[in-house]
Amino acid sequence: MAERLFPICRSLTGDGFRQSLEIIRETVPEIQVFEVPTGTQVFDWTVPKEWNIRGGWIRTMKGETVIDFRQSNLHVLGYSLPIHQTVSREELLQHVYTQPDQPDWIPYVTSYYKERWGFCMSERQKEQLTDETYEVCIDSTLEPGSLTYGELIIPGETEDELFFSTYLCHPSMANNELSGPCVQTALIQYVKSLPRRRYTYRFVFIPETIGSITYLSRHLSQMQQHVKAGFVLSCVGDDRTYSMVATKYEDTLADRVLTNVLHFHYPDYIHYSFMKRASDERQYGSAGADLPVCAFCRSKYHEYPEYHTSADDLSLISPAGLQGAYDVMTKVIRALEHNTCYRMTCPCEPQLGKRGLYPTVSQKGTKGNARYIQDFIAYADGRNDLIAMSNIIQVPVDELIAIKDQLIEQQLLTV
Repeated sequence: MAERLFPICRSLTGDGFRQSLEIIRETVPEIQVFEVPTGTQVFDWTVPKEWNIRGGWIRTMKGETVIDFRQSNLHVLGYSLPIHQTVSREELLQHVYTQPDQPDWIPYVTSYYKERWGFCMSERQKEQLTDETYEVCIDSTLEPGSLTYGELIIPGETEDELFFSTYLCHPSMANNELSGPCVQTALIQYVKSLPRRRYTYRFVFIPETIGSITYLSRHLSQMQQHVKAGFVLSCVGDDRTYSMVATKYEDTLADRVLTNVLHFHYPDYIHYSFMKRASDERQYGSAGADLPVCAFCRSKYHEYPEYHTSADDLSLISPAGLQGAYDVMTKVIRALEHNTCYRMTCPCEPQLGKRGLYPTVSQKGTKGNARYIQDFIAYADGRNDLIAMSNIIQVPVDELIAIKDQLIEQQLLTV
């Protein structure tokens, strides 16, 4: 999926976003597509004009191509106005963007809310602009249209919701852009396969920032009432690390479950405070919205060198990297599906040996996992949900689910 999506030039709006969403809908056709017209007021923002692009280049007066959009869709400033004219080197340089500290890479640069034209190139390419005059062309349109987003709601046994959000608005960048939608698509398939679902699941594919603001303008009241935990999936495809951005006060169910899973399974993960937010968790956790939404990443946006450059290509992500992020989130989902407060049905410890849950020969070193069962029983007093019990007795939730199921089967545990 990432390989198919990579060549497409996406932006906040336009046909690139729609084409990418349609590729995802080949796997999950139930995703509903919504269009919000240009000029629609969404809280303090306004849905912008729609941008589409067909090409762009810089050529010498001899007809030699300096850069071409067909070689990299990062070469044109995102949301650039159309232009086709001859300009002096001095004027051209006022419209050229590079990343001098990374001289071999093309930066990703946008100008969504102020109209201008421009090109992006490596610093090395800029150094080759020595002619006095150039022909420049950007074949784009910026005109009234609409903002597109996708939504899928999978009903559960209750109206309590788990929320997953990812963005689909960047051009050809693999980890920053495509890993999130690819992992989220796989998670949708996982949720659909569950034999029963306690929670209702809300999945959205949006353009970053203006998309989450637009979505909240339509659904905030309902989400405040029903969303119990949410996760923004971003930069989840590389092999380097795992990380999370906590909610504002780090006290939500989303914080608790994601911290727990990462602590037990990937203890070298990096924990960032809400002060390091930069993706759509900014909007979901903003004052007045206050939704319990964390961000989950591998190498976090802004924190890896290839971020927002042409070096964030398909070589930066891997099947193993995507699989690892998927594994984290399926563990999160499974933990939340089983997370509630449990209570033993009898006082004192039950006799576990006759139920095959405890060794019938008592000798030093023979208890093994039976000790975990004893600890579970001690704290199954109705005060602790499964995540809290996991933190107390230092056993991953995955293993506690199996213990819980055994005790329920023996009619020793109830909710």
